[in-house]
Amino acid sequence: MFNSLSGRFLILTTVFVMLAEVLIFVPSVARYRQDYLLLRLERAQIASLALLAEDMISEDLEAELLANAGVFNVVLRRDEVRQLALSSPIPKPVEASYDLRDPSAWSLIVDALATLVQSGDPIIRVIGNPVQDGGLLIEVTMEQAPLRLAMLDYGVNILALSAVISIITALLLFLAVRAFLVSPIKGVIRHMKSYAEAPEDARRIIEPSAGVIELRDAEIALQSLQTQLTAALKQRERLAQLGEGVAKVSHDLRNILTSAQLFVDRIEASEDPAVQRLAPKLVNSITRAVNLCETTLAFGKAQEPPPALQRLSLARLVADVIDGERLAAGGYDLSFSEDIPAGMIVRADNEQLYRVISNLVRNARQAIMATGKSGEINIHAEETDRAWYIGVTDTGPGLPKRAQENLFRAFQGGVAKGGSGLGLAIAAELVRGHGGTLDLIRTDQSGTEFGITLPKTEISGL
Repeated sequence: MFNSLSGRFLILTTVFVMLAEVLIFVPSVARYRQDYLLLRLERAQIASLALLAEDMISEDLEAELLANAGVFNVVLRRDEVRQLALSSPIPKPVEASYDLRDPSAWSLIVDALATLVQSGDPIIRVIGNPVQDGGLLIEVTMEQAPLRLAMLDYGVNILALSAVISIITALLLFLAVRAFLVSPIKGVIRHMKSYAEAPEDARRIIEPSAGVIELRDAEIALQSLQTQLTAALKQRERLAQLGEGVAKVSHDLRNILTSAQLFVDRIEASEDPAVQRLAPKLVNSITRAVNLCETTLAFGKAQEPPPALQRLSLARLVADVIDGERLAAGGYDLSFSEDIPAGMIVRADNEQLYRVISNLVRNARQAIMATGKSGEINIHAEETDRAWYIGVTDTGPGLPKRAQENLFRAFQGGVAKGGSGLGLAIAAELVRGHGGTLDLIRTDQSGTEFGITLPKTEISGL
């Protein structure tokens, strides 16, 4: 219970109410002490007035008057000349004097605390103003022990009453917190658990009903989140079904196009000028369609296999990529350069890293060749204490705005005409599998640069 919100609220409320009562207790006890002493002065004043009836009273009557007043002696100064006095033997010397004619609040509190902590039965002198303008000054001598006992009894009663008030207040607040806060919060938790069991079921989306503004805002935010998540799950389910169908179609279509490609290879041997003029375009179209089917099938897999990390020569891998792209460029005026530190070794999956760099270089080559102008592609690399960096730079026309907005998003970030955008999406996924990042560093009319960052550190415990 004490680990719950309502339980801790109960404890804190009790503590704070008790603390407030303690702050009230000290001045209350000081006020009680002052009233006690003023009452003794008033009784002593009444007792001393018996001397007005006759100048002399018997010793027995004087002792009875002093006993009823609870003092040893009384001095009542009526004016500058006359004063009335009642006296009896004092058992021991006076230890302290207190003037109640114009005391400050601080002095009353200090004197009250001193009275509480002082043990024994000292004799004290108390000075005050007579009531009803009965004189100039009244002074009594009395024992302090009865005063201390009365203050302790009063303090115990005050503390007991404070404890009862704090417990009742805390209990009422405890019930109020459970009714207005804890119960609605538990209701939200129940809705969350119910929704987690079947997030696709729109009937389980919470309906805001809390009366507290903050809780209602939380319910509204949760409702919005659940609505968006349910819609996203439904869309993902439909896309999964669509993707499964597309994968099947792509698989069959790839087989058909592969057969067609074999026939086109035979057609290219024809000496008919018209056939020779149209055959390359047909070959390119079929090749592009086959590539699209293959990349679609590759992207449609649940996930790429985890990288088999090994230490490999980056310069050798880049040389293999460039050799392949030089063959693809043929006689086009396109130069390739590399700036790889000699002996630079990286930790990566050889096949996956080859696919990433090859994809970036191929995209750059196609972009430059599409302009009909000469160009250059550069692959450079460097390393720090924490990572390896590989950059691919070209002098092409730069990426269009739409491609930049949808970069690394399948079927949306295509750059070349007829491209699907799968290449960059797959490349980014492969780099993420290494724990790294694939970023677009810059792109403008002077060219484009992509950067691959591979971390050197390994995740501990894996």
